[in-house]
Amino acid sequence: MTGDGDLLDNLLRLAAAGGTEVDVAADPAAARARWQPAPLVLVGSDQAQACLRARLPRRPRLVLVGRTGELDPGWEVAELVGAEHVATLPTAEPWLVDRLAECAPGQAHTTGQVVAVLGGRGGAGASVLAGGLAVTAARARLRTLLIDADPLGGGLDLVLGWEQLAGLRWPALTDADGRVDPPTLVGALPSRGDLVVLSWDRGELLNLPAPAMATALDAARRGREYVVVDLPRQLDDAAVIALQSTDQAYLVVPAELRATAAAARVVAVAAPHCASLSVIVRGPAPGRLKSAEIAKVLGLPLAGTLRPEPALSRGLERGEAPAAAGRGPLAVLCRRLVAEVTGQSTAAGVA
Repeated sequence: MTGDGDLLDNLLRLAAAGGTEVDVAADPAAARARWQPAPLVLVGSDQAQACLRARLPRRPRLVLVGRTGELDPGWEVAELVGAEHVATLPTAEPWLVDRLAECAPGQAHTTGQVVAVLGGRGGAGASVLAGGLAVTAARARLRTLLIDADPLGGGLDLVLGWEQLAGLRWPALTDADGRVDPPTLVGALPSRGDLVVLSWDRGELLNLPAPAMATALDAARRGREYVVVDLPRQLDDAAVIALQSTDQAYLVVPAELRATAAAARVVAVAAPHCASLSVIVRGPAPGRLKSAEIAKVLGLPLAGTLRPEPALSRGLERGEAPAAAGRGPLAVLCRRLVAEVTGQSTAAGVA
């Protein structure tokens, strides 16, 4: 989508190099009918503001494209438009050719489903739910990637009991800002069976750059069937990029009045960045707040509830991954949520 003739000529040349045909729209009105079905959408920098005014729905695989000097600061514009990537020409031409080649006839398109989990307050249990979803998906033979996007969360490898497993952590990947081969990424990370984890180490605290998150998610969608991202409550640029890429996001809220009030602030910040946000209410409920009431206050659909599970807490302290045994309230909820997103049965007996 662009009304810039010179930019269009360049993009048509790159599409030809990638062996794919393109539909051209000069503005959002002309693009609307093809916006969602297209496997890839390139938006010229000249149409960024028009996209904002047209309120086109957020979608994955959206790239903001411009020439050097037109996209400064590029990631701030990309966040507003909902783009996963910023491509600056001529530097990004080889990368764009690769992206366009993926859409050529006979090429398999991205099928990976991305879900995100964040907490309504600190200690809500979002990381445990994220771990449970990933473990459940892997038990169902789905090729799964669990991404830890919370540098202050302690590390999802600890939640799984994987802290001793060899493999790269985020600090080694924070300079990534281009296309990463999915098998290369998967082979470098800690893994067991169908589950691969991208987590933090115990070293110096680092900020996670938005381009690194975009690169990891791009490789994840192309190489994994189910991707879970554990997000911080304080959304940074990388977390926003992740939210914009999700098919479904879950907000975990303890059944408490103060937790609900805190969650309302999180909803106000997170909801504009994701297409679908639901709430999961975790018990116990000291004041007897009902899950439906909490969902109504937050203005979100209720995705499920979690009853207290003392055995889960004891297992986590012993290094047992959440939902690993396939039993208990968390495992039951995770099986249903994974099935809803993927459309694939996740029977309790699958090991």
